[in-house]
Amino acid sequence: MNILITGGASGLGAAISRLLAKDSANTIYFTYRNSAANAQQLESEFNNAKGIQCDFGNAESLHEFLAQIPTLDLDVLIHNAYNGAFLKTYFHKIPVTDYLTDFTENIIPAIEITQAVLTNFRKKKSGKIITVLTSALVNTPPIGSAVYIANKAYMEKLTKVWANENAKFNITSNSVSPSFMQTAMTSDTDERMIEQMVENHPLKRLLTVEETAQTVRFLVNAPAHINGVDIVINAGTNIK
Repeated sequence: MNILITGGASGLGAAISRLLAKDSANTIYFTYRNSAANAQQLESEFNNAKGIQCDFGNAESLHEFLAQIPTLDLDVLIHNAYNGAFLKTYFHKIPVTDYLTDFTENIIPAIEITQAVLTNFRKKKSGKIITVLTSALVNTPPIGSAVYIANKAYMEKLTKVWANENAKFNITSNSVSPSFMQTAMTSDTDERMIEQMVENHPLKRLLTVEETAQTVRFLVNAPAHINGVDIVINAGTNIK
């Protein structure tokens, strides 16, 4: 399969890229913004992995990337990239411009990339879209996460639209909603908060990027009957 992973050179994205690249039948394309060294490392580890530098916050860079998509002949699109902070401050203190900036740099690129990929998927009458969300959409969202949660909620609804509109073309759209993971994006999280999360966790340990990557791999290989599904990865803390 030809698989595109946005933000696939660091954190969760790198874990997904590595896991899927271990299958020599896959060709992995991954985008990166500033992680050139990580991208080179992945390419040196796997002959079937190719990094594509793209700044989603730069319209020219994004459109150059969009022009390449038809040549990739993709079978799977994995939305993983997120440019911005997980936690900022209380909702009423966040400048309105922060919402606009994060929406422009995350949601708009995801929309344009998906539109470009769907054009090819519909011609092939097959394809899979997998979107990384967050378990904070079903659990209590942490203080300071308003911008991040709002963007993920927007993507959550788009995944349902994609699933419904494209099912008859044998195209699926599913998502994963992982709980807190320690990555570069969450590196500013207070250590006391992390200790509290571990203490309150049913397994007494945080979710790893490798565990989430395994769930993404499941959806990559899942049958077309699995469509419009969100897999929450939070050790059952939202069971009702």
